[in-house]
Amino acid sequence: MQGSSDQDRELLDAGALVGHLVPEGSVHRFLADHRHRLFPDAMFEDLFPSKRGRPSVPADVIATVMVLQALEGRSDREAIDALRTDLRWKVAAGLALDDEGFHPTVLTLWRNKLRASESPERIFDAVRAVVAETGVLAGKTRRALDSTLLDDAVATQDTVTQLVSMIRRARKAIPAAASVEVSAHDYDSPGKPACAWDDPAARDELITRLVNDALTILAALEGVDLDEQQQQLVALLALVAGQDVEPDPERGAGSWRIVRGVASERVISTVDPESRHMHKSRSSYRDGYKAHLAVEPDTGIITGCDLTPANTGDGPVGARLLADEDPGLDVLADSAYGSGPVRAALADGDHTVIIKPWPLARNPKLDHDQFHRDDFTVDYTARTVTCPAGQTVSITPAGNAIFGPRCRSCPLRHRCTSSTNGRKFDVSDHDELLAAARNDWRAGTHLADYRQHRPMVERTIAWLVANGHRRVRFRGVERNRLGLSHRAAALNLRRLLNLGLHHGPTGWAIT
Repeated sequence: MQGSSDQDRELLDAGALVGHLVPEGSVHRFLADHRHRLFPDAMFEDLFPSKRGRPSVPADVIATVMVLQALEGRSDREAIDALRTDLRWKVAAGLALDDEGFHPTVLTLWRNKLRASESPERIFDAVRAVVAETGVLAGKTRRALDSTLLDDAVATQDTVTQLVSMIRRARKAIPAAASVEVSAHDYDSPGKPACAWDDPAARDELITRLVNDALTILAALEGVDLDEQQQQLVALLALVAGQDVEPDPERGAGSWRIVRGVASERVISTVDPESRHMHKSRSSYRDGYKAHLAVEPDTGIITGCDLTPANTGDGPVGARLLADEDPGLDVLADSAYGSGPVRAALADGDHTVIIKPWPLARNPKLDHDQFHRDDFTVDYTARTVTCPAGQTVSITPAGNAIFGPRCRSCPLRHRCTSSTNGRKFDVSDHDELLAAARNDWRAGTHLADYRQHRPMVERTIAWLVANGHRRVRFRGVERNRLGLSHRAAALNLRRLLNLGLHHGPTGWAIT
C-alpha cells in the first residue's frame, strides 16, 4: 500500500534544526518547502492499487530523492548515502537527522512501477505543469530542436564476444540447447576461445566454427516450446550469428568470414541489445543512445524530451516533441530536421519552419561551375522539368524527369552531368516544400532569428550532460528514457528557481 508523510514534525526534524543552513533559492530548499504541493500523494496512488500491506516510502520523499539524484548525477547507492549523511538532502526530503533512509533497491522498485504505469514521466509532467502555471513561456513562441548522443552503460562487444556470450547464455537457459554438441569452444568455461589472433586464417576458422555452433543450436531449437525470455534469447542469438558475417566462397560451403562494413542496425552489445552505434560527424561517433530535446531558447526550459537508440533519425522524433504544443510556433533546428516529411508535419501543425536546408549534392566529377537542382525549373502543376539549356521533359509517375538523349549534343553537358545516359532529375513528394525552403534560406528569410536563437539549445544540452550525464546509467531505451525525463525535470526546476519561482496566493509565479 502507498505510504504518506507524517505532517507532524519529529523531535530531530532536519528542517527545524538545520533548515536555515540550506540556501534560499536552491532546489533543496524549494523541495523542503513545496515537495507536498509539487508531488502530492494522489499523483502516485495508481502505483499502489492495494490498500493492504506495509506502507511504502512516501511518494514525496521518493520523488524528492529522484529529482536530487538526477540533478547531482548520483547512483542509487550514492543517492541513499546522501539522504543518510547530507543535511541538504534530509531537509529537502523532510527527514529527521537520525533517519537512515531506505535501501537503494527501493528506487529501482519505484522506477519499475513508473515505467509500467500509464504516466511514466509524471515527475517531468509535474514540473511542466508548474512551468505552465507560472506563465514563464507565455508569448514565447520559439522552440529549438536538437539532439545529443549519450554513451551506453556497457562495453561494446566484438563479434567473437557476442557469439560466445549468446551461445553460453542459450545453453544455460534452455536445456535443449545445452544438449547440442558444439565444438568451437568450451562454453562452460569463462573467457574467449584460444586463438592466434594475429593470424587472419585462424581468426576466420574460429568465426566459422562459432557461427556453425550457433546455427546448430538454432536448428535444434526449431519446434521446441520456449517461454518469452527463452524466445528473446534465441532471437538475439540468431541476430548476432548473422549480423557481422557472410559466406566465404573461397573456403567452401559452411565457411564464414567477417563482412566488411557495419550493419545499420548492428547490436553492439548483448548486455544491452537496444544500444546502437552512431556517427554524429565523420570524426565523432558514440555507442549508445540519443537524447532529443525541444527547448524554449530564451529561458532554456525543456518543453519536451525523448530518448532513442543512437542511430534513430532526429527529424521524426523532433516533430513528435511538438505534437502537444499550440500552433503558431517558430521551430528552429539544424539540417538534421530538414527532411520533407518533417517540414510537412510541422507546417501541418501551423508552425513556422526555420530549419536549415540540406546542402545540395554536388557531382565530384564536374567542375565548380556545375549546375545544381535549383538551376532547373520545376512546374509542379504541369509536372514538367526544364533544364538550364531549355529542354523540358515530363515527370514520370515514379517521380523522375529523364533527359536522356537530349543531353548528347547539349553544349552545357559538361556542367550538368557525367553520366553517359544523360541527366536524371528526381522529384520527391515534398520537393516543392524543400525547394521553397532553400529559396527562403538564400533570401535570408528568418536567418537572423535562426542565428540568434537556434544556438541557445546548445546551452541546455551542456546542462543536460553535465555531472557525468553524458553516460547513461541503465540498460535499455525505456529505463534511460525515464532517467532522461527525471534529468529534464530537475534542470527545469533549477532553471525556474533561477528565474524567481515562488508560490503565492494565486499559485506558482515568477518574480
